[in-house]
Order: sequence, then C-alpha cells, then structure tokens
Amino acid sequence: MRIERGRGATSNLTSRRFSLPAREVDGDWLDEQEAVDGEIPRLRTTVQVIRPKTIITYNQSPDLGFDRSTQPYNGCEHGCIYCFARPTHAYHDLSPGLDFETRLFAKPDAPELLRAELSKKSYAVAPIAMGTNTDPYQPIEKDWKITRQCIEILAECRHPLFITTKSDRILRDIDLLSRMARDRLVAVMLSVTTLDPKVARTLEPRAAHPLRRVEAIRQLADAGIPAVASVSPIIPAITDHEIEAIVARVASAGARDATFIPIRLPYEVAPLFRAWLAEHYPDRAGKVMAIIRDIRGDHDNDPNFGTRMRGQGVWADLIRTRFSKARQRAGFTGEKLILRTDLFQPPQGPQLQLL
Repeated sequence: MRIERGRGATSNLTSRRFSLPAREVDGDWLDEQEAVDGEIPRLRTTVQVIRPKTIITYNQSPDLGFDRSTQPYNGCEHGCIYCFARPTHAYHDLSPGLDFETRLFAKPDAPELLRAELSKKSYAVAPIAMGTNTDPYQPIEKDWKITRQCIEILAECRHPLFITTKSDRILRDIDLLSRMARDRLVAVMLSVTTLDPKVARTLEPRAAHPLRRVEAIRQLADAGIPAVASVSPIIPAITDHEIEAIVARVASAGARDATFIPIRLPYEVAPLFRAWLAEHYPDRAGKVMAIIRDIRGDHDNDPNFGTRMRGQGVWADLIRTRFSKARQRAGFTGEKLILRTDLFQPPQGPQLQLL
C-alpha cells in the first residue's frame, strides 16, 4: 500500500524534542496466545518528547458530551486504519499513514501541567475526557506511564474523568479507577469494533484482541467501575453483521450500555481506507464505499455537526434501528452516566513553572 507523506506545516507546539532509540512495536497482539492466521505485524517506532505549554484542550462541539480533554501522546501504535485522528499528524509535517503509527510523541510534562492548570483559581470543574483522540493506553504507556500519572492527580483532587480506550492495559490502573468509581468520578468506554480476530488483525492490527477487551469490561464492572462498550466504527459490509452479537457479548460481560458511530473518513483517512479495502476486501470495496457515501450525503465524509456522528439516509437509519433493538434485547435502559463535580479540591504540592 502506498502512503503519501502528510500535508501541513511543522508543529506549532513550543517544545524541546529528542528522539529515543527506535524499537520494535510491542503491540498487544505480540503476546497473544490464541493462534491467528497471518504474520504478526511488526514495525519500528520512535518516540519524541514534546513539551506543550498546556495540556487541557477545550471544545464547543454540540456532538460531544464533554467540553475538555487531555492526551498524553500524539500518534498511536494501534494502527487502526479508520482512525479519525490520523490527519492530526500533518501538523508535525508527518504522514497520517505509517508515520502516525510509528513516529510517536510523548508528553512527560503532562502530569505537572495538569496539576498546574487544575490549581488555577479560574478553573471551573467539569468532566475531563482522555482517549478521545489517541489512545492513552497504547503500548508505549507501559514504559512511559504518563496516563497513570495524570490519573493519580485527578484521583488526588477528586476530579471527574471519562476514559476511552481499546486496550485491556487499562486494568493496570484498576486500583486508581475503582477508588474514583466509589465516588462516581470515573467512567470507561471500551471500543469493541469486531469479535472476529482475523478482521481485527487487519483493521486495528496492534490493538488488544477483541476478547481481551470484552474481558476488560468484565473486570472493570466487577470492580465497580462503570464501563460502556463503543461498537465504533460500524463499517458497512465489513463489521455491521456483528452488531447484535457484539452488543449481546458486552452486555453479558457487565457493560452498562453500548453506543456506536458509523465510520468517518475525514481528510487523508479516506484514501488510506480505500487502499485498505482494495488490499483486504477487493471483492466488496465498491459496495462498502457506496454505502458509506450514502450514509455521508454522497461524500466520503460528512464533517457537519449533528450528522457526522449519526449519519443520514436509509442505511444509517437501518443501522440505528438494528442497534436500538439489540440494546433493548440486551436489557440496556439508556440510563445516563453522570459524574460528580462537587467533590473537586484543587491539587496540592509542587507545580510546574510555566514560562
């Protein structure tokens, strides 16, 4: 597959950077005991340190259930071909293709930046989201532990937190999360796109095995941590036939609810996805893209508020109806998870000096 170099200017982050030695990806598939046909996807990664001035990003999107987020890393080793965050690598003048998966950026100052920003007198508490752009539990978190350090600060000051991930590596932090859950300060969303390991192996090649994600939901639920399954993205003629099976499976594991988003293909993601289809599903590539374009108003992507997360047209309505019925059969009631904000106490201790 030919991947073009990304467009865009150099990074606008003010930072001091250095590269660590290249290493072989230690992706979640590499220690998988269940045999799966095909070679293990091996790549070499580099990690650069970047030092941004702030770590909380605010948004005013009517499509999102939060107004602020934080991310310890840029780029993601999971390599999900559909990832809508891929185009952000263009801001580093890097490719949204393989560069996004292998040329990663870590923010070791993130914990102290977070402490400093939460300590400001002007700070108004509201749930903060982690993992809405790149996964906070991708493989490099095993060594860097930036995500855990950020959660430690949030737990210390009793700040509400939403986490989205597709890795069972989150179980490493179950001690912190269970403590926060007792005060209704945390909720987790686990992405379960498919239950078929062969599909997952090409679709999201270095993310955790689907059954490990289901087991993570079970263990989180057993620890009293509310976990929601995100069956996202749903890809017509590739994964949509699994809707009912996935919803039933995550419900039996103890998920509090399930949600979905039809596949989105912004900017450079569309040609990357088309190349992936041509390589892995040449027999149905045209059909898949025809349905996607129908869902997205005769375009590869719909960026408009209100429809970009839902889709439109007959196919979108069909998927939405099937998902709704599957949720009803699974016993999901649609009870909204509301995190507490009244327990927040500004963090104590040393703060990073922001120049």
